[in-house]
Amino acid sequence: MLRDIRKNYRHDFLDESKLTGHPLQLFQRWLDEAIQHEEEPTAMTLSTVVDGQPDSRIVLLKQADEAGLVFFTNYHSHKGAQLEQNNQVAVNFFWPRLERQVRVKGRVEKLPDSRSAEYFKSRPRDSQLGAWASPQSREISSREELDERFAQFDKHFENLEIEKPPHWGGYLVKPAVVEFWQGRPNRLHDRFCYKLEAKQWTVQRLAP
Repeated sequence: MLRDIRKNYRHDFLDESKLTGHPLQLFQRWLDEAIQHEEEPTAMTLSTVVDGQPDSRIVLLKQADEAGLVFFTNYHSHKGAQLEQNNQVAVNFFWPRLERQVRVKGRVEKLPDSRSAEYFKSRPRDSQLGAWASPQSREISSREELDERFAQFDKHFENLEIEKPPHWGGYLVKPAVVEFWQGRPNRLHDRFCYKLEAKQWTVQRLAP
């Protein structure tokens, strides 16, 4: 039964000696380890809120540094419309093999179009075509319709460089709160929460 599924976390610990001055320095360290051990290390849950209703989905992290976390999407998608209305977001990473979770709260801003175009050029050709072919989040009649749209753009861009669609690009998540969770035995997990206050990061240990 579901209530009988349990795991006693014993992989690692997190204490003050492992903390960094900036939370994204620690995040990068954990991300590097996740890339070595996890199947989908860059998968992150992005949560938006519009009219009091939360909405979540998985997106892929494409860059991380002290400025924030970067992902790309269709600006006309549901999440794009929601971010236009409310740029406050929450992001969650869960790395089960490492028994770790990272929670981020902050706001997003669009990346400059030139930066989005630069990343778009690095994508595989079929992924570039997919960005043109998919009217993301809109109702379609069938899978065949989507395949036909892909074939049309494949023919349109035959022997041509595929330009970035104007409705596609990146966002930067600028963190204000970052929490690190390390699973520990007996549900007595290690939790540290960084908060940005007056342009300075403070950190506190939280009870599990």
